[in-house]
Amino acid sequence: MASLQQKGDRWYCQFVYQGKRSTFPVGNVSEEEANAKAAQVDYILLRLKQRLIKLPPGVSIVDFIQFDGRPEQLPPQEKTTLAELQAKYLDAHKKSLEETTLKGIRIHFKHLKRILGEKYPIPELDLAKLQEYANKRAEEDGLHGRTVAAATIKKEIVTLRTMWNWGLPMKLVTGKFPNKGLQFEKEVDKLPFMTMNEIERRIAGGGLSDAEIVDLWDSLYLTVDEIAELLQHIKTEAIQPFVYPMSCFGAYTGARRSEMIRVRVTDLDFEQNIVTIHEKKRVKGRLTTRRVPLSPFLRDVLKNWLATHPGGQYLFCQGVTVARSKKRSPTTGHKGQSTRAKTASGRSEMVKQRNQIETGSLTPDEAHDHFKRALGESKWKVIGLHALRHSFISACASKNIDQRVIEEWSGHMDAQTSRRYRHLYPNVQQDSMISVFGREKRD
Repeated sequence: MASLQQKGDRWYCQFVYQGKRSTFPVGNVSEEEANAKAAQVDYILLRLKQRLIKLPPGVSIVDFIQFDGRPEQLPPQEKTTLAELQAKYLDAHKKSLEETTLKGIRIHFKHLKRILGEKYPIPELDLAKLQEYANKRAEEDGLHGRTVAAATIKKEIVTLRTMWNWGLPMKLVTGKFPNKGLQFEKEVDKLPFMTMNEIERRIAGGGLSDAEIVDLWDSLYLTVDEIAELLQHIKTEAIQPFVYPMSCFGAYTGARRSEMIRVRVTDLDFEQNIVTIHEKKRVKGRLTTRRVPLSPFLRDVLKNWLATHPGGQYLFCQGVTVARSKKRSPTTGHKGQSTRAKTASGRSEMVKQRNQIETGSLTPDEAHDHFKRALGESKWKVIGLHALRHSFISACASKNIDQRVIEEWSGHMDAQTSRRYRHLYPNVQQDSMISVFGREKRD
């Protein structure tokens, strides 16, 4: 039941709707007029309860009551656009999300804004519009001669849903995200991880498209002997001194690229032979850590690296400005800016890179670039830094190390990724099969 309060010459009406108490000003009116308004509030609330009228989407209960339950009399409200939703979300999360995550969000929204439009009123989004977006994206060119994969489109939709759910309590949108019933093409499971010999044997068999060959190399993991051979190659060929110890670190801890460039010198504990790795993605909204034992080999490599370390708090860093690309612009961005660097976004990137170089850290792109330069045109050119993580986990699995221990060392993995890792080297699998059925032939 609505109640009235008088403060000075003004009357105020208070009511409860769905367990929430609200108040609005009736104004400088007579007591008789104030009572009439309170009675009208009770009548509107009763009709809402009886479902004879409905609160329109995007209209607050206070506005609805103040305008006598006639939403057509409400002043027009500006609706949040797609671009505004992105800008507000990124501004709120710029310190809580990892830079690689923010970069992915920007890429996803580049496509969303391109197809839906930057000024698309986000509260008007419905299933039909989402399906139209998914269908258009599925017809566009993707990588390696394919159309855009369903998994990619789903990630873009998930990014939009995440922002929608964030905008709900901010009153930027109303209701549930309208993706129920959204249809995608069937996804194809990623291949299980394979050795280099397995991949080369499949390619030699012929009949594979360029995209299928890329998929095979994406599933590569190296055996322990191949890891040793790769690291020796990097030790000989790498120009920057940090590349070899960083590669060893990845191969013997399973750390991700972003985790490696965050490791500080103080994270090493040579007395207990462990390293602390800082995580950003294991628990939402929390910075977590995990501890990984140091193998004798990695311990020696890191001690030798620290003897010539250029200084600063980060374990892997470069002490000099290194020129790169045809324009010879330095990776640190101190000199020789390209035309792109002179744009607003470029200037922002330059500031970020200068801040990083002052503390001695690497950017993810710098780590990747110098790693690939060390591989050159060798047989190892097909791999990236992440292959070291694949190889570490696969090597542990080949020795029947408990899956829980592997995940404790390497960090969180989703169910699909764990399934891809859940295999042994081919000879170990064969020995396991023989242990069950024996070696003798049977007719």
